[in-house]
Amino acid sequence: MFSLAEENYLKAIYHLEQEIQGEVSTNAIADRMDTKPSSVTDMVQKLADKEVLSYKKYKGTLLTPSGRKIAANVIRKHRLWEVFLVEKLNFHWDEVHEIAEQLEHVQSEELVRRLDKYLGHPDFDPHGDPIPDKHGNVKRTEKKLLSECNKNQQGVCVGVKESSVEFLQYLDKRKISIGTKIKVLGKEFFDSSMIIQVGSDQFFISQKIAENLYVQTN
Repeated sequence: MFSLAEENYLKAIYHLEQEIQGEVSTNAIADRMDTKPSSVTDMVQKLADKEVLSYKKYKGTLLTPSGRKIAANVIRKHRLWEVFLVEKLNFHWDEVHEIAEQLEHVQSEELVRRLDKYLGHPDFDPHGDPIPDKHGNVKRTEKKLLSECNKNQQGVCVGVKESSVEFLQYLDKRKISIGTKIKVLGKEFFDSSMIIQVGSDQFFISQKIAENLYVQTN
């Protein structure tokens, strides 16, 4: 049994490993967890004693297979609950993250199994993030950032890199969600801003917006 704080650390390290593709530094964990490096060191050593991660001073941290499975299970529960909240309780996609943060620590495996079955075994959450299966395996899809697309290239929005409430609400105003078709009409050399077409609407988006939208192109 792991505490809520321990699960949150394992989840944070899991995400950082995916981003960095290697050992995760204490400072990176501290930034992600919004805490002091000394507090991270204490927790990392505690988790190392439980054999869910390996820690080398001045080098970094890596999850062990068991640690990665625990983290993936927490993420699995989080994303399943997000699907449930959006599809069954009619929450909006910008409202569910904080609620799912609380629900992801439910320990009942039978509840999660029934939840997954009830939802039809979804592969992705409302933000386009893949849902790990019960073994911790993740279904990958080919996708790219909208910022990497060229003029006249078209794609379908399949995810968001940034999932803050403010960003999701901005996308709502522009009628962009998972499944929306986006066509790049032009790209400014000076600041990499883009003019895109969504439905019958054409408008400019900043480089920051384009760098936070995942699309699947033809």
